[in-house]
Amino acid sequence: MVQDVNELAVNTIRVLAGDMTRGANSGHPGAPMGCAPMAHVLFTQFLNVNPKNPDFIGRDRFVLSNGHGCALQYILLHLLGYDVSMQDLKNFRQVGSKTPGHPESTDTPGIEVTTGPLGQGISNAVGLAAAEAHLAANYNRPDYPIFNNYTYTILGDGCLQEGVAAEAVSLAGHWKLGKLIALYDANNITIDGNIGNSFTEDVGKRFEAYGWHVLEVQDGNHDLPSIAKAIQEAQAVTDKPTIIKIKTTIGYGSLIENNEKVHGSPLTDEDLVQLKKKFGLNPEEKYQVPPSVYELYAARAKHGQEYENAWTALFEKYAQAYPKEAAEIRRRFAGELPEGWESALPRFTPSDAALATRKSSEVVLNAIANGLIPDFTSGCADLSTSTLNRWKTAVDFQHPSTGLGEYSGQYFRYGVREHGMFAIMNGMAHYGGIIPIGATFLNFLTYGWGAARLAALSGLGVIYIMTHDSIGLGEDGPTHQPIEILALTRATPNMLTFRPGDANEVAGTWAMALKNRHRPAVFCLSRQPVPNLEGSSLEAVAKGAYVLQDANDAKVVLVGTGSEVCIAVEAAKELAAKGIPARVVSMPCVELYEEQPDDYKQKVFPPNLPIVSVEALGVRGWDRYAHAHVGMKGFGASGPYKDLYKKFNITSEAVTAKAEKAIAHFQKLGYVPQLGVEI
Repeated sequence: MVQDVNELAVNTIRVLAGDMTRGANSGHPGAPMGCAPMAHVLFTQFLNVNPKNPDFIGRDRFVLSNGHGCALQYILLHLLGYDVSMQDLKNFRQVGSKTPGHPESTDTPGIEVTTGPLGQGISNAVGLAAAEAHLAANYNRPDYPIFNNYTYTILGDGCLQEGVAAEAVSLAGHWKLGKLIALYDANNITIDGNIGNSFTEDVGKRFEAYGWHVLEVQDGNHDLPSIAKAIQEAQAVTDKPTIIKIKTTIGYGSLIENNEKVHGSPLTDEDLVQLKKKFGLNPEEKYQVPPSVYELYAARAKHGQEYENAWTALFEKYAQAYPKEAAEIRRRFAGELPEGWESALPRFTPSDAALATRKSSEVVLNAIANGLIPDFTSGCADLSTSTLNRWKTAVDFQHPSTGLGEYSGQYFRYGVREHGMFAIMNGMAHYGGIIPIGATFLNFLTYGWGAARLAALSGLGVIYIMTHDSIGLGEDGPTHQPIEILALTRATPNMLTFRPGDANEVAGTWAMALKNRHRPAVFCLSRQPVPNLEGSSLEAVAKGAYVLQDANDAKVVLVGTGSEVCIAVEAAKELAAKGIPARVVSMPCVELYEEQPDDYKQKVFPPNLPIVSVEALGVRGWDRYAHAHVGMKGFGASGPYKDLYKKFNITSEAVTAKAEKAIAHFQKLGYVPQLGVEI
């Protein structure tokens, strides 16, 4: 019996997934085999992409949220003609391949976002859809729908159980993101078995309560027309995101279909033989694709090229009618900043009033965001009056029907949803043309750490404005006072941690974050005021650490960050009064300091001088830079911040005493041990 080409294509995808995971002796065949019908319909009938130019602005976006099923996506990319060869499929999960064990946006053409940790993909998809809505509202003009794409995602039961997904899809419903369409692989199986063990909620009713449009396809294993009809209906609903519950069988066709064993283990050779026979393919051949299947996908790829050509022609006409807007779109998607932005950064002197660094950050943001850099989208986890990351003229991002704002607005009210906020920011950054900013207290960065880690892994230049950055926040107590967070962020590859000591360093922090567009930046900002220091420098932040104040024949180096730099300055004065000259170093960014040449490092921290660090967080990590430390060794306490600094002995007197002990100790030894040398 001759198979219909669409049926043959679906079965080819299923078998290829089996071959890939068997060849790697690793991977997840079950989801690709079950999701093959919905993915095939989506990619051959609806998804507008051009495999020859994967990054063209007007393309639809697709996210595989259940990223463990990535064999499915790699197969589809190969069939469509992306730069993913059959050899790449054979190299599945091998070192250096384009087909890693979970989708990574940095590794594979056609992968929009890095997924794997469940719930992140659907949450990124919300960000992608929000970005489209925001840019469309700002740049589209009558007869010029420049931004007009759909965001599609496939997700499973595991994604829907993760809290981050709940946070993000709640916002998607509130924002009425009608061009977000989720295909829910409802196979009732997770790693530990049937979802009846732990997941018995009515997902459809939950999503209706979120404000989503809910559809259902009863036979996701065979009924391709019903899948297509559901997607068409979803496209017709413009004021709600849509979730389509598609009932499937995990590992469809396998001897262990509908069983948790097929989730994460390759099929046996015997199972693959029977599978190929069942689906009308050669049981002796591996990695087979019938010519008619390639032809079917080639026709869709041709459509994608024509779709891009039409979009490009539209954009060229748009550029003639609206040259300023077109130039701005090109600039933004090239990752460039407007000319002259650096000259708008404010500068401060010691005579200026003392400010909390969260407040000076607000001053800087108002100077550069108020019409100068339209790329920003800023938002907060319900703390805007504390985190101060909203500029004066910012308009809220809201669906126009709510009367609360406009899609063109740049300020996002995320509510009390830290993890959802960070994951949505990742989606916006992946879309392109946007610099996302998100804010909360530093201690609650770890509420969204899964997304923050993926930002670093994916090379996204998102900005985290994290205020209330130490025991200096005071009366809220140890539940809100971060101790260990900087040790975590500084240990994370490709992430910049800034703890500026005054307003000039805050301006420098903004400058360096904007110049590093492929690294997330964590701003650690104080609640309490700090003085503007003699010797502080916007430009010096680029070095990560610099000599703030020096003394002839210094006997000790005092290094501080953030609100403790001024304590180090005061300690240096006390030491000077005792006849002990001291150098003061400000270290706003450890990571940037580590990138400096050795000769610069030795000029800042001479190897023959004892070094004392002062930072009102944990001391872990400072042994790389200092011989003695003033900082927290336990959790904080509740009380006025000045009293807390005294209680925990983070004072100029404590720094002075520690410096004197360090000098005496190393004089007794006769030398100063060298620090920071990798063996």
